[in-house]
Amino acid sequence: MHAANETYSDGSATYEGYLAFDGARTQRRPGVLVFHQWSGCSAFEREKAEWLSGLGYAALAVDMYGAGKRGSNPDENGALMTPLVKDRGLLRQRAEAAIRHLKSLPMVDADRIGAIGFCFGGLCALDVARWGTPGVRGVVSLHGLLGAFEAAQVRRATTMGARVLALHGWNDPMARPQAVLDFAREMHDHGADWQVHGFGGCGHAFTNPQAQDAANGMQFNPLADARSFEMTKDFLAEVFGPHWDLRVKTCPWPKAG
Repeated sequence: MHAANETYSDGSATYEGYLAFDGARTQRRPGVLVFHQWSGCSAFEREKAEWLSGLGYAALAVDMYGAGKRGSNPDENGALMTPLVKDRGLLRQRAEAAIRHLKSLPMVDADRIGAIGFCFGGLCALDVARWGTPGVRGVVSLHGLLGAFEAAQVRRATTMGARVLALHGWNDPMARPQAVLDFAREMHDHGADWQVHGFGGCGHAFTNPQAQDAANGMQFNPLADARSFEMTKDFLAEVFGPHWDLRVKTCPWPKAG
């Protein structure tokens, strides 16, 4: 497996992501973006990129903050994330830089692109579907922020061509039940092929072993983590077609901890 830091740019800024793929494979393969949680691109997202490479995909862990910036506490994380949540045009500019770079790689089939994202990254993955980005077949949001952007910020696709899977902790304080209903209405109104799976008794960040703040609704949940692994794996296999690599049935999710 090839796994290394990957630098790319959008002409005005440089980003430091992480690329993983099976170098022994010679044919082009689907590419999958991994969008990070609010602290920035970290070991967590790099592990997920390596997991995806084990399934046969080329995976790029995306740097949405530029120059490898990362927060080290909630205040710093919020200062990095909030400008992008408020300005979805800027979010799109940075995400599309990663999409263009992934599509340009010689081992990637540019017409078979997917995205997964965690927390803030879930919002990024959902926005990729909202824009109707060419070549994007499906996206997965894992305990992601769900809020739609204002129409004035960036143009939305009339009909979403990408399939959408949202994996959601029902007790998530960052996306209350009304936000889930609003999201479902949005997906329906825009003709998406969409799914929402709610995990009862789970809050935010249920896939992240470092999340141990149950009092504030952020808690790792091993069962929900395992279920989300199966759903993500099967969803990507469906999105890219039944002929895709049979190893999607056998490759294990990264071990927690």
